[in-house]
Amino acid sequence: MSIVQAVKIGIGEMEVVKAPNVIRTCGLGSCVGVVIYDIGKAVAGMAHVMLPHSSMARGGDINVAKYADTAVEALIRLVVASGGRKGMLRAKLAGGAQMFSFSAAGGDMMRIGARNVEEVKKQLERFHIPVVAEDVGGHNGRTIEFHPQTGVLSIRTASQELKEI
Repeated sequence: MSIVQAVKIGIGEMEVVKAPNVIRTCGLGSCVGVVIYDIGKAVAGMAHVMLPHSSMARGGDINVAKYADTAVEALIRLVVASGGRKGMLRAKLAGGAQMFSFSAAGGDMMRIGARNVEEVKKQLERFHIPVVAEDVGGHNGRTIEFHPQTGVLSIRTASQELKEI
């Protein structure tokens, strides 16, 4: 029997695991946890996306895992390189909360959570990867853990019971 390892990723990071290992991230407020997986190959990748677009980067080098517009494509490449099959990839999402309330003066810039979700979905659609489940929005932070063997995404929020999607 093999020991299950929980691979933890932080903000602006991505990683790939194969069953029986699991992958998790904490602190999803306005950030979005994107999971791309191939259940038949029991392989999954997760990115902890912080901002919707790499045009928001300051300086020359960008961290592709940090931005929705670059993370999805990079994550697909990692999952395929680890044995995932392009036509069999599916996605699950969590996060994208509105953690603070702002006056209308903040406008669209303050909708980081919603904009992160929108950009992640746009990129998944671009690569023809269906979103099969999501737990996004609201006002609570989340911790998520994905099990590539079962395809279950476990979601913990401060105010609710454990949810599985």
